[in-house]
Amino acid sequence: MIDSPVFFSGIGGSGMLPLASIVRSSGAKVAGSDRSLDAGRTPEKFDYLRSLGIQLFPQDGSGLQAGTTLVTSAAVEETVPDVVRARELGLVHLTRPQFLAKLLNAAQRSIAVGGTSGKSTVTGMIGWILHACHRQPTVMNGAVMKNFVTPSAPFASALVGDPELFVSEVDESDGSIALYRPEIAVLTNISLDHKEMDELRQLFAHFLNSARKAVLNLDDPETRALSDTVPADKVIGYGFDSPAADFMGKDLQLKREGARFAVEAGGERHEVQLKVPGRHNASNALAAIAAARAIGVPVADSAAALARFDGLRRRLETVGEAAGVTVIDDFAHNPDKIAATLATLRAHPGRLLIMFQPHGFGPLRKMGEELADAFAAGMAAGDRLYLPDPVYQGGTVERTRGSEWLAEQVKERGREAVHVADRAEIATLLISEAKAGDRILVMGARDDTLIDYARDLLERIAREPS
Repeated sequence: MIDSPVFFSGIGGSGMLPLASIVRSSGAKVAGSDRSLDAGRTPEKFDYLRSLGIQLFPQDGSGLQAGTTLVTSAAVEETVPDVVRARELGLVHLTRPQFLAKLLNAAQRSIAVGGTSGKSTVTGMIGWILHACHRQPTVMNGAVMKNFVTPSAPFASALVGDPELFVSEVDESDGSIALYRPEIAVLTNISLDHKEMDELRQLFAHFLNSARKAVLNLDDPETRALSDTVPADKVIGYGFDSPAADFMGKDLQLKREGARFAVEAGGERHEVQLKVPGRHNASNALAAIAAARAIGVPVADSAAALARFDGLRRRLETVGEAAGVTVIDDFAHNPDKIAATLATLRAHPGRLLIMFQPHGFGPLRKMGEELADAFAAGMAAGDRLYLPDPVYQGGTVERTRGSEWLAEQVKERGREAVHVADRAEIATLLISEAKAGDRILVMGARDDTLIDYARDLLERIAREPS
């Protein structure tokens, strides 16, 4: 039970909004601030928060009062007025992961989903399975879960249920994954993203060993190697290519609009039909089935529920079709995610016109070569990549590598890529170039306006077919 008011600074963030809504549902007094609110961006998101009874303030410290707990997102620096005011008042100040860990660790039963890629989808799948099986979970996700969207809950990245059955994705990017002690730890994969590989291995090993059971993707070499660091009686393995897997995927069939496979576990075989496409989503489904079984849900029930799983917003989401052109929106931003998205789309006909907005200058510096490799390997002859300038949200940052550098790297690897600083100009180019049968793919993270960009593209193509 949360017995003091909570103020979320950065409340509009993908990890903050669902957490605030969960806390508000407990009856606690909740307020917040956000620089996007001050700038007038994404007003519908803040209208939704107000509809939950959450009071919003400018990010100037005026919303803080004695006795309040301040929770800050990773985007909120120590110099932000909310943080300065909290120090003046001597308030308890927790980061978002610290606060989330308190809730998850206090639950009688909990599932935490980690990994470089796929954790939001796996979290959504587990949440839907438990909900469909009448287990009433509380689910904390970083993406909107389509199955739970209603007119009154358009930003359903959280599901409010029993606080004693808590499911959450957990993040390794800031090292905070070490805070969580779940009953079931799920690890989807490990690859280069926010941290160096040695540090990632240590963080994930600690995460797995802090749990009662560890659900591991044995098809991923790094995750499989970590299984040796976990006591054998804790490990629950899953995979399509790993004979040692406790949950073995068989007879995978990939279709444009979904996938079908069989799962063999405990001497039983069950068919699974998915409405979300790609081998990576079939692997995500295996993870969810294994995690749900570890908490008591029969495999047959999970398989039946997954046939009705609608996916997540901005995860290979088809926005629509106009004049024979399909517009797709996707969150992919690291090499593994990009490779999975392009592999899924390239398995079916149609040229790809890609607008990829890098999610910062730092990621280009850290994994630029790997990003270029992923695009070059995933694109086909005739596909074209358009790169606007990276997301920049203020502060000091080294800009030795920008989108023009990435465009040159992709071109050197034999694929078509061009840097156009202004993405509005890219939209005009995409609309003029797209022909019937083409697919426009909008990719990127850390920018809530990308879905609006994709929708606007669709509307303009419908109005002005080329």
